[in-house]
Amino acid sequence: MTPVSALTLPDHTQLPESDGTFVSQSLAGVPPVVRTGVKNWQEHPQSILLTDSIKPVLEQLHPDSQYCIGQDLGIYWRLTDPPEKDATAPDWFYVPNIPPTLDGETRRSYVLWKDYVAPLIVLEFVLGDGTEERDKTSPSQGDVGKFWIYEQAIRVPYYGIYEVTKDQVEVYHLIDNTYQLMTPNERGHYPIAPLQVELGIWQGLYQNAELPWLRWWDATGNLLVTGEERAKVERQKRERIVEKLRSAKPCRRLSLSDEQLIAGDWGLGTGYWVKSLFVSRFYYLLMS
Repeated sequence: MTPVSALTLPDHTQLPESDGTFVSQSLAGVPPVVRTGVKNWQEHPQSILLTDSIKPVLEQLHPDSQYCIGQDLGIYWRLTDPPEKDATAPDWFYVPNIPPTLDGETRRSYVLWKDYVAPLIVLEFVLGDGTEERDKTSPSQGDVGKFWIYEQAIRVPYYGIYEVTKDQVEVYHLIDNTYQLMTPNERGHYPIAPLQVELGIWQGLYQNAELPWLRWWDATGNLLVTGEERAKVERQKRERIVEKLRSAKPCRRLSLSDEQLIAGDWGLGTGYWVKSLFVSRFYYLLMS
């Protein structure tokens, strides 16, 4: 028998990236790429939406950037033969306080016996009837089920099952080593306390598709927007300010660009008091 001290466990570079059903698709800071293993069209943009919108929250929680987000990334939780036999690949998961890269390389998989930190939250996107995602079969009973893996083996604090065709999500919270089905709050959302966010269903347009999407809100019920959505809001706000400034009498007689209006560069020469007045008016409009 090989002494324990001489046993070398494989790391992410030595384990399979794919068994035909899961792939190493993306990590925090690494653009996702579509590969074999994506189960449906909506899964890919859904994962991007979750990652993009929660990124500011995670950056605030982890100013050192020590966190990992996986999308269809294999999680190895025990050694088997072949190694990928019992590996699981959540559609989306987040692990706090670990580096997103190892020795300058992106993670090909997440290996629990190397990092030891369980994901805080795992999300599965269901296309069928959800049997696979709710399977509690233990190793002693047969092929181990996903629900059992997340609850009893990995011990993920929050497990979400999003049924795309039913437009509904159920979230489980690990309490006393057992998953308890959470009750949504008055907004129909599920609070994820360690992140100070809520998870729920949002009906709207994303990536040119009007669909129900799984999204985040802050603890007070404000939707966490994506970078693109944030830029659109700022652009619309700027356009409203420019429109209000252009409607002011001193500006009507001037041929000014939007940039000149915003900067207060109106070429009024000695009429400094007029410029000062409108700069004050601009900040009033900006804050209103």
